[in-house]
Amino acid sequence: MQQLQARAKPIQTELPLGVSEENKYKCSICKDKRIVIYRVHKDTEWKEDFIKVNGNVESRLVPDEMVLEDDFLAGKVCGPDEAWQWRDTYSKKCNCVQSVKTNRILKSSEITEAFKSKGFKTFITEGKPQVIKDAFDCAVEYYQSFRDIRFTERNSMALLGNPGSGKTHLLTALCNNLMSKRQIPVLYFPYVEGFTDLKDDFNKLQAKLDRMKKIEVLFIDDLFKPFMVQTKQGKVKKPRATEWQVEMTYEVINYRYNNMLPFLISSELNTSELREIDPALADRIIERCSDFTVNITGIEKDLNHRLRGIENV
Repeated sequence: MQQLQARAKPIQTELPLGVSEENKYKCSICKDKRIVIYRVHKDTEWKEDFIKVNGNVESRLVPDEMVLEDDFLAGKVCGPDEAWQWRDTYSKKCNCVQSVKTNRILKSSEITEAFKSKGFKTFITEGKPQVIKDAFDCAVEYYQSFRDIRFTERNSMALLGNPGSGKTHLLTALCNNLMSKRQIPVLYFPYVEGFTDLKDDFNKLQAKLDRMKKIEVLFIDDLFKPFMVQTKQGKVKKPRATEWQVEMTYEVINYRYNNMLPFLISSELNTSELREIDPALADRIIERCSDFTVNITGIEKDLNHRLRGIENV
């Protein structure tokens, strides 16, 4: 009987046509391993650094200088006779891990695509009243101070007053910076649309409330947004604040108040008008935001950026 000899499939040593060594990986630095290994010269100084691991602060030694191990193995660092001087290794998470985390945080924030482009650099203060500049400075200062105030009793911020004055822009810019530069999870909750959605689907209610309570930073936009009603005395503002909405909002804010979790509030109502709706809720907001609150008042045409450049309004 004729014996058949098995043929081994040739090992493919070349990449498919059109695929380079670099673009076959999502990350060309770590080659999708999420870890980057470095070589350290024997004379390099190691310094103590502090990192947060599972909520605990831990110290570790970090080399003052290092080179990629891939470069070392490729002979780009030294010749064979000096290789023994680079025996020490150091590894750390690749920057792509942070990028993946940032993208995940941005996606789960529920901030719309239009608002994701909002930043401090795109906010116009030129030619605006001082109170608009104060609001801008307050938002920037809050961002810069966030690490220090995050776990304190005055760790929140409120922009109150005239519609169209840039409250949402500034607080969204603040959120975008916290997420993209510091990897702080944020949840955006537009008051009117948010409660309309929850009222239409009570199955989502508890899960949504739990997330609003426990997210690192909560941004409630247009809290109790008023609408105009005609009375004998003329048109007056009437806040959107049903008993159910107030109860749910209080439940969220009270949880965050008791657990010192930051929240950001924008509202067309001032502090006195918020207290008229619910003193206990308003006082918690006022207390937590006491270091970072701006009441924006003045002539609407001067404050409203949506009317900028429009004449005869």
